[in-house]
Amino acid sequence: MTILSKAATTATLSLTLASTQVLAAIQTETVEYQVGDDTFTGYMAWDNEVGQKRPGVLVVHEWWGHNEFARDQAERLAAEGYTAFALDMYGSGKQAEHPDTAKQFMQEATKDIEQVKSRFMKAMDILQSHATVDATRMAAQGYCFGGAVVLNMARLGVDLDGVVSYHGALGSPVTAEAGAVKTRIQVYTGGADKMVPAEQVAGLVKEMQDADVDLTLVSFPGVLHSFTNPDADEIAETFGMPVGYDEAAANRSWEGTLRFYEAIFAQ
Repeated sequence: MTILSKAATTATLSLTLASTQVLAAIQTETVEYQVGDDTFTGYMAWDNEVGQKRPGVLVVHEWWGHNEFARDQAERLAAEGYTAFALDMYGSGKQAEHPDTAKQFMQEATKDIEQVKSRFMKAMDILQSHATVDATRMAAQGYCFGGAVVLNMARLGVDLDGVVSYHGALGSPVTAEAGAVKTRIQVYTGGADKMVPAEQVAGLVKEMQDADVDLTLVSFPGVLHSFTNPDADEIAETFGMPVGYDEAAANRSWEGTLRFYEAIFAQ
């Protein structure tokens, strides 16, 4: 049996109340929207106690589709004072539970780069129109498939202050051109990622240097694909995929992202 003093009980209650108040400040909203004839479902998150308009950050999901992991990232960003929109690149209800289905969804979504761009831009417009957002300060971050999406949006000259790719594919049929990319870029990749080999890493560095792009790239030695996702180990065991969660890499990439946003939005 544990006996708490009155002071300890009061402190515990105070901490509980403070935690509840912090959680209560984060507002979330499921947003259904149309792109052409297709319906999509996104997720908006913001801190209601931030008094002024703040930067907006788009979150682009892994190849599994718009799921709880993407929504969690939006809420984490909201807790840091941003308004975040976890967008949907596949269409409402398209969440894969098997790699074959994920591959099918991804191929359908990316069959045309203009389709990718139109879906991204619609989500960006929704975020910019949110009452809490300063539409002139925008960033995007993506995971796996989403990392490739945000890099391609930067390559295409979309007006973003910064993009962050976590374990995303780095090769692309779209090539950055000198003078066309104004976006600052951060890339976090695993040194042991079989899906993003060293040739892709070197290719991205050369491409961005040739295009005079502000690129920061961090490679974590021995780290596998999907290192930010706590479910990656279970996925590896279930499907025999070369993926794995790495807490240290996940934390370092998140902390680096927050510093990146502080820098680009302070300008």
